[in-house]
Order: sequence, then structure tokens, then C-alpha cells
Amino acid sequence: MPDSTPDSKAPDAAATRPARRVRTLDLQKAKRDGRRWAMLTSYDQYTAALFERSGVEALLVGDSAANNVYGHATTLPVTVDELIPLARAVSSATSRALVIADLPFGSYEVSAEQAATTAIRFMKEAGVHAVKLEGGVRMADRVRAVVDAGIPVMAHIGFTPQSEHALGGYKVQGRGDAAQQLLADARAVTEAGAFAVVLEMVPAELAAEVTRELQIPTVGIGAGAGCDAQVLVWQDMAGLRTGPVPRFVKRYANLDEVLSGAVRAYVDDVASGAFPESERDFS
Repeated sequence: MPDSTPDSKAPDAAATRPARRVRTLDLQKAKRDGRRWAMLTSYDQYTAALFERSGVEALLVGDSAANNVYGHATTLPVTVDELIPLARAVSSATSRALVIADLPFGSYEVSAEQAATTAIRFMKEAGVHAVKLEGGVRMADRVRAVVDAGIPVMAHIGFTPQSEHALGGYKVQGRGDAAQQLLADARAVTEAGAFAVVLEMVPAELAAEVTRELQIPTVGIGAGAGCDAQVLVWQDMAGLRTGPVPRFVKRYANLDEVLSGAVRAYVDDVASGAFPESERDFS
């Protein structure tokens, strides 16, 4: 029979998390301690508060809001002005999770000065605690400029959705000879001062190699279990999004079915007169 003594149990993840606001240094310490942590996207107050209560340590107000809030086909159309109110809602609804905002396409590519200016807007107007931007070697000067402005940066390499047209679509990055470029990208953003780096759609063995080499945490999305942390779009994770999802997505619920059932029941009750019941009336 399995040993049921307290010493044989895995440590309670909640007991290892700070009771105060999570900081970038906490996530870096987690890497040194060998403790993995979870990140989810969030775009509103209710999911932000719920995810925080459930133990998510980092919340990403992603440019994926383009697909999951605003109804666009890609992340490219979403703007700074559209993301800032969402980021403000997430920041305002939380007291412990580290809130990170994506710098959307077109808001940092022109120059390092543009990157710093955009990041400052997110810090001042949305109250986030860090920003994320895509690109490795070619964007290292942007990472450095934002860090020099006193703003923590999470880098993002591998498949970078904002560059999907240049990359020829949604393709795994870092296979074969391209592995050396991905390693160079990881080193460049680390040297530029990033506190963590997202690895998206990268071969698991390569992602594990990057994770072993870097002193900063790696956050995987389609990059295998060897990363220090994992991130998913919450609508994918919870099954609110229907239809095909990327191979790396695991659905932990079927919210589409749950909400559809609730709405159908409401519609039927209104049509039949069963709702509202008399006890809901005012006199």
C-alpha cells in the first residue's frame, strides 16, 4: 500500500506561494527552488479574481484578447488603447497575482524609445507589474530599454504570433539548424535583462535545454514539461472556446456546454413563464 504519512505527500503548492503580491524575484526564486508555477491569460475582473483565488501566480493580459475578446482572427489588430482597460480591470481585481500586459503589435517594433513609452503607459494607466514583448536577438534592445525604464520584462521567443506572416503561419520553431538561433534568442533576452521568457511551440528537448541553461524562468506553451512554468489562454483551458485547438492545449472543463445549458434553461423558463417566479416580485 502507498505510504500515507505526511512526509510522503507532495508539498502543498499554496503553502509555498507568497501571501503578498507575487514579484518577479519570487518567480526567479521558484526556479532556483525547483518549484513550478502556472500562468493564465485574463481580461476581466471576474476571471482575474477567480484565477488568483485558485492559485494562479501570474496573469497575462495578452494580445490574445484580439481573438478572445474582440473577435479578430489574429492578434495583430488589437491596440494599446483596447488592452489598457482590460489590464486595468485585471490589476484592480487582484491583490496577489503578478499582472503582466502584452505590448501589442505596432507598439514597440519601431524603436527602443517606442517600446519604453508604451510600457510606461501600461504601468501608469493600467497598473500592471510587468510587460511582455515578442522577439529575441532582434528585440533585445527593446527589452533593455524597457528594463532601463524600471519596468520588468517577460520576453517571448519561439513561435511569436505577431510575426505569423513572416514565419509562414503557425509552425514549430527551433527544429534542426534553427535550434542555434533559438538559443541565441534566449541568451539575448536574458542578457538584456528579461526576468522570464516564454517559449512557444518549441521542441520539448530544446526547451528543456534552454531551461537548464538560463538563470531566469522559462514559461512553456507547447514547449513540453521541462519548462519552469506553463501558460495557456484561459478560454482554451476551460473549454469556452469551441472547435479545434492547438495540440498543446489541454481542456480542463467544458464551459461552452455548461453555459449553453444554463442559457437554454433561462430561455425556456422565460418562454414558458416559469421565470420570474412570484417570490422574485416586488410589492
